[in-house]
Amino acid sequence: MDNKAIANIFYETADLMKVANEDGFRIRSYERAAEALEGWPQQVSTMAEKELLEIPGIGKSMAANIRQLNTTGKLDFHQQMLEKFHPSMLDLLKISGLGPKTIALIWDAFQICDVEGVAKLASEGKLRTLPRLSEKSEQKILKSIENYRQLTGRFLLNTADEIATKMTEFLAGLPGVEKVTPAGSLRRGRETVGDLDLLVTGKCCDTDSQRNAVIERIVSFPGILEVLAKGENKVSFKLRSGMQVDVRLLPPDSFGAAMQYFTGSKNHNVQLRQRAIKQGYTLNEYGLVRVEDNKRVAGKTEEEIYRKLGLKFIPPELREDCGEIQAAAEDKLPELITQADIQGDVHMHTVETDGKCTIEEMALAARERGYKYMAITDHSKNLAFANGLDDKRAEAHIKKIRAASKQIEGITIFAGIEVDILADGELDLSDPVLEQMDIVIASVHSHFNQEPAQMTDRLLRVIANPNTSLMGHPTGRMLLRREGFSFDYDKVFTAAAKAGVAMEQNAYPDRLDLRDQHLRMAKAKGVKFIINTDAHHTSHMEKIRYGVLQLRRAWLTKQDVLNTLPSAEFAKIVRRGRPVLAEIA
Repeated sequence: MDNKAIANIFYETADLMKVANEDGFRIRSYERAAEALEGWPQQVSTMAEKELLEIPGIGKSMAANIRQLNTTGKLDFHQQMLEKFHPSMLDLLKISGLGPKTIALIWDAFQICDVEGVAKLASEGKLRTLPRLSEKSEQKILKSIENYRQLTGRFLLNTADEIATKMTEFLAGLPGVEKVTPAGSLRRGRETVGDLDLLVTGKCCDTDSQRNAVIERIVSFPGILEVLAKGENKVSFKLRSGMQVDVRLLPPDSFGAAMQYFTGSKNHNVQLRQRAIKQGYTLNEYGLVRVEDNKRVAGKTEEEIYRKLGLKFIPPELREDCGEIQAAAEDKLPELITQADIQGDVHMHTVETDGKCTIEEMALAARERGYKYMAITDHSKNLAFANGLDDKRAEAHIKKIRAASKQIEGITIFAGIEVDILADGELDLSDPVLEQMDIVIASVHSHFNQEPAQMTDRLLRVIANPNTSLMGHPTGRMLLRREGFSFDYDKVFTAAAKAGVAMEQNAYPDRLDLRDQHLRMAKAKGVKFIINTDAHHTSHMEKIRYGVLQLRRAWLTKQDVLNTLPSAEFAKIVRRGRPVLAEIA
């Protein structure tokens, strides 16, 4: 089992233990182990006992659990908890507003542990009879269940990306396979993915025997639960995770047409086919064909298809029928931001709070990526579970960061903080301490259920604080787990633009916050953005690409994003006109 799969089982075990009201220390031990494994760069399945015990958060009992999972694929205690409460309890834990304590109340009162059962109780007005629950609570739970139902069958962008990468590696070296390319919503960079489409091309399509060899290899891919279909040129299967994967084998001459067909959204493809018809062509996954003589005029590449239809090439991320075809026809498509434009990542955590690496380790990894600057932005004290910093520790931490910046050449290390926005809009550290920071990221980590008007006032108060550089993950959403909180976007974005406070595009795949439509809305108000990974380990920095995809989906350019700027210019802007404190490398 890979690290992520083991971590998921540990998280599930901890959640079920909370429902069972087990010992808090023991629950936290499972959570710490899961957190450690999520960020650990080496696969624990390959590690010896001594190496396992060197991982922070892994003691002898957790090492034994890891060995059992690697040997049997199951954890006895996890299975016992599932038998006690039924696997459907895990679905309840994914629903916003249904924490372990509430679920335990429902179980004790009604012996109900599935989504449909809880929805029925809420609709019948029975949940309000329980302690701490009201009619308003019932309505929120029903809304959360509705949102959950809409998201069921969706997967995070990085999950689909990892499967595509594994399949590419799995087929590498097979005779005739030249490339394996993701299409569909993964290639468009949608924040969540349903089915995964993969296109295989090369000489493997030349003969029946070559095709059969590739198909037989595909159906032996590890983790397949069920093969749904197996034809001459297509294989569909479902993984244990529930994701459906469709793999198509294509000759090189049709690769561009297939990529276009299986990448574009339904509406984009409809518009493109209609344009083709008006120009005397038909367009499908095999090519662009002239009607008058049935001659194929394009299909090998996407570029030639768009060019033949009188269009500039439309990047995959824009193919959502949001005006991109007209813009391509008028040569008005923007030059979208690229990962190479990013000069620094300025939202990172270290072992000082809940990160897994030191200041120096994070800085060296950032420099290795080619960044000119980065920022250490550990948590403030309100996040007690993350060992957040109070004023005294924050000032000491600034000194450590300044010392590291002088020691490590070739990169500027900014001293920053991710400071909590308290319920009333106050920041979690004093202004004299915040004034010493190069960058202040203000984030909501609590009181998500405030009414929109109250949340709006809360955020406006933060923007008015001259120390605020950036609003961190501005809606607080967690994909497939928690809806973002509501506020008046127009008021907040307008105020941010006027004050010079940037909005974060948090690239961590669980967040991707802001989403594309909010990015467009904020840009229209004149807001600038900073894209960050919220890295808690050096390995997390590579996730910047998922954030870049969201910026591209929103039609953003490097001019919209502050951390495409050189170090000195960036430092000046995020200090909002006050003197720059950092020594720029």
